[in-house]
Amino acid sequence: MANYTVPHKAQLQEGLRPGSVIRVRGTLPPNANRFHLNLLCSEAAGADAALHCNPRLDSGEMVFNSFQNGTWGREERSPSLPFQKGQPFDLLLIITDDGFKAVAGDSVFHHFPHRMPLALVRLLEVGGDVQLQSVSVL
Repeated sequence: MANYTVPHKAQLQEGLRPGSVIRVRGTLPPNANRFHLNLLCSEAAGADAALHCNPRLDSGEMVFNSFQNGTWGREERSPSLPFQKGQPFDLLLIITDDGFKAVAGDSVFHHFPHRMPLALVRLLEVGGDVQLQSVSVL
């Protein structure tokens, strides 16, 4: 099983389109507090983020947001957090015509609408308190 260095950044050469699926598999350390998955528009510091997905184990919630022109958008919070400290996880982000569907286990636990064009997304970044086994775009 491959292990990735965190933070992990991957170029999205073909970009994303409706029907694309991002799959992140890993394990949360027993002392994990937070990790994040960002879909960035460039590698520059302070780059726009079409999606910031932030499981917060320290507060028991999942936060979704975007970052555009140096400013965070309005946070959306998922009522459930499908991750547990010390446990493996399998997170899917399914790109749809109107947003991102976050799936864990067999259920969609949040839908985050697009706030900027998918064509701008160039980079996938995963960081924080996480041990990554695989990151793939299907």
